[in-house]
Amino acid sequence: MIASPTSTTNTDDTARRRSIAFLNIAHGFDHFILLIYPTVVIGLEAVYGRPYSELIALSTTAFVAFGLFSLPAGWLADRWSRRNMMATFYIGGGLSMIAVALAPNLLVLSVAMFAIGVFAAIYHPVGMAMLIEAAAKGGTMGRTLAFNGVCGNLGVSLAAGVSGALAWWISWRAAFYVPAFFMLITGIVYLRLTPDDRHHASKRQSKAAVPLTAKVMAMLFALFLVIALSAGLVFNVLTIALPKIVDEGMVNNVPLVLVGSVATAVLLCGALAQLAIGRLVERFAPHYLFAVVTCLGFVGNLWASQAEGFPLMAALAIAIAAIYAQVTVNDIILARYTADAWRGRVYAVRYFTLFISSGIAIGMIALLHKTGGFGLVLGANAAVALLMFLATLALTALVVSIENRHALQPAE
Repeated sequence: MIASPTSTTNTDDTARRRSIAFLNIAHGFDHFILLIYPTVVIGLEAVYGRPYSELIALSTTAFVAFGLFSLPAGWLADRWSRRNMMATFYIGGGLSMIAVALAPNLLVLSVAMFAIGVFAAIYHPVGMAMLIEAAAKGGTMGRTLAFNGVCGNLGVSLAAGVSGALAWWISWRAAFYVPAFFMLITGIVYLRLTPDDRHHASKRQSKAAVPLTAKVMAMLFALFLVIALSAGLVFNVLTIALPKIVDEGMVNNVPLVLVGSVATAVLLCGALAQLAIGRLVERFAPHYLFAVVTCLGFVGNLWASQAEGFPLMAALAIAIAAIYAQVTVNDIILARYTADAWRGRVYAVRYFTLFISSGIAIGMIALLHKTGGFGLVLGANAAVALLMFLATLALTALVVSIENRHALQPAE
């Protein structure tokens, strides 16, 4: 029997939706596993008798690996298999968390955290390339990317609340064991339900939607790198330090589970912002939205550096909402000028720049917190957010110029 075109279309659409679902789950896991330690580290101060600034620095290995290994991950995905790389992400991430939970001392813990960073590095260059390809086929780019961003935000949000609860009720090691189990199970299911895609590598489009000259491409990419570096710093300072900011900025000596819950509530504002931006990007040009949300990010960080108590939580909510909202429009703009055949490598460079700043953020938090507390940390973050806003204004002007020239070109 020969399958009808309708049957084939339905099968392809089901496979596309299943792939998007696994990518959304992976995005949540990716951010969750990196932010377990910044929450449980508050309790480790009493366990190891070390100050926060010293213990938080141990997670530097994970965040440096998170940025560094995105480069080979993107290259391998484009040349070998995006599906197999995502399976490696699931299985490797789960095993690495078990290694952290089993660590007998801080040295081994630091090495195991490095392994978490290596496998976590796979998602963004590989998963985003897969997501954009699937979303383009379904014609729902804005909403698909926005919901995927919400899933990542939920991973960040739940990391604080869930990790704090597990550490409070059971132990800090349980905060790694439990998500490791779920991640391994999901990886096994993913391998069973998702077909191999190695034969697709040679068929991907090698031409971008809007071709650019070498000079314009260099200018555009340079601005994206500046934005990625500054966005990475702002994002990581906020998400890594948030539990401790809540701990110091609201009420001292509150239970860890309450600190995690308040941090989760603040981070959920990012999810709401991404749902909103997913709709707005289908009505307004993404580059204009990009400028608006980065401006809000600067305002939120500047306000947070001067606020205390509940006003501090409101300012942080604005800053978090802005830094998450910009991710969706950033990805849409970059996808428009990037061919699918080498999209994994382009995203790898972008996310390398974005996430290598994690290590810088850890050092920045440790140094500035020791010198002047979180007022100084957030003030420095506001300065970086201003740089991101100015770079976004330059990017917006360049994109307007590119689109105007593209609109005037005759159809082929």
